[in-house]
Amino acid sequence: MSTRGQFNTKNPTIKRILKEASELSVSPSPDYHAEPQDDNLFEWHFTIRGPPAPSAYAGGIYHGRIILPPQYPLRPPAFRFLTPTGRFEVNREICLSISGHHEETWQPAWGVRTALVAIRSFMDTDAKGQLGGIECSKEAREKMAKESDVWKCPACAKSNADIMREREEFVREIEQRDGKHKEDDIPEELRLAYRDELGEKEDAAVLDKGKGKAVDTATPSIPSAPESNPASAQPVSDPGTFTSLATSRPTHTTQAPAPQQLAQPSPDRSIALIDTFIYGIVAALLFMVLKRFA
Repeated sequence: MSTRGQFNTKNPTIKRILKEASELSVSPSPDYHAEPQDDNLFEWHFTIRGPPAPSAYAGGIYHGRIILPPQYPLRPPAFRFLTPTGRFEVNREICLSISGHHEETWQPAWGVRTALVAIRSFMDTDAKGQLGGIECSKEAREKMAKESDVWKCPACAKSNADIMREREEFVREIEQRDGKHKEDDIPEELRLAYRDELGEKEDAAVLDKGKGKAVDTATPSIPSAPESNPASAQPVSDPGTFTSLATSRPTHTTQAPAPQQLAQPSPDRSIALIDTFIYGIVAALLFMVLKRFA
């Protein structure tokens, strides 16, 4: 027995949830379906088809849970897959731009329908280390896709194939009456947010891979002279940063000439000049004496 009528419809969150549930019911899609549990409006179950060929998920039908926070739609929902996909871990919250792990990118204007369209579109992207994401071979994903239609949710008591078959029949009835319904597109803001998220993870992965190499190249190496030929040692170009190897070990390198100095007279030459000077004085005195007595 449904208990939805017991909820307070004046509460903005309850009112929003009931509105979304009604829209998904009267305007269905053959590719996805979601509705709240009868006894809990904040827990939804969803069923989606995998992306079309050539995707590895083509033909697959997957089931999962949505948990809406009490502050919905101001805060984003949380999603987890219950059917094995090869893309997301089973029964673990996934990390996408529309999930609770990225509140900064969530917009209250989005809803469960927007989230389902986005999840279906993002299934074909690589996990790149995302929380709840896994890497798997194409063959394994194709095998899971083939086996997914018979998977049955204990809470819904229906197989994935039965749920989507009901949706397809309902969609055909509406299209015969009102014409073909245009499918929803992913908001550009959500697409950009997801692309930026993947870009950040790629940059982080490149940084981690190149970190060791960056450290090696960032530390300058000091060349050392071969032990067998010390004469080949060369000084480092920046002596203010590193000690010259020419002074760190004995070598036979040719030293630069010392700055030129003024020539100094040798001791023997100095004595000869003094003697000549004395002899000159004595001769001058004798000359003066002889001249006086002449």
